[in-house]
Amino acid sequence: MELEGKKIAILLEDGYEELEFWYPKLRMEEEGAKVTVLAPQRKVYRGKHCLEAKADRAVSEVNVDDFDALIIPGGHAPDRLRRYEEILSFVKEMDKKGKVIAVICHAGHVLVSAKILKGRKVTGFFSIKDDLINAGAEYIDEPVVVDGNLISSRHPGDLGHFCRAIVEKLKG
Repeated sequence: MELEGKKIAILLEDGYEELEFWYPKLRMEEEGAKVTVLAPQRKVYRGKHCLEAKADRAVSEVNVDDFDALIIPGGHAPDRLRRYEEILSFVKEMDKKGKVIAVICHAGHVLVSAKILKGRKVTGFFSIKDDLINAGAEYIDEPVVVDGNLISSRHPGDLGHFCRAIVEKLKG
């Protein structure tokens, strides 16, 4: 239980990639972290493959100081999440305070819209490589890239690397 006492938020929206949501959520809970599911609204959301998950809280109901880390799964959800100013403000504030932000697959789109990638090293799904580069990031095609408080991975096949990096960073 290496993350006992740590508080982690994980973002949710319709179209989330089920593996990229459930695997990190359960893995962090297994390590003793308290995981809170955040979303634009407190309701049930449906994943890409129709698996449902419920938001514990709306982002507007919480404070960045309540969390040690933020995980953003991929799928179609990041394209929806980036449309909410309260989500982008939450991500910017997490970054400003140096808190861990972990993104996988298409979740880098949220970081692009939050405008926090300039001069940073990241990875992501190959189809968003140009978006990450155009936002000022250096794209590295590796299973996991850690740059300061940012952790990024490319796709569900990298989830083992992704979760290990989150655990290591938070127990650090």
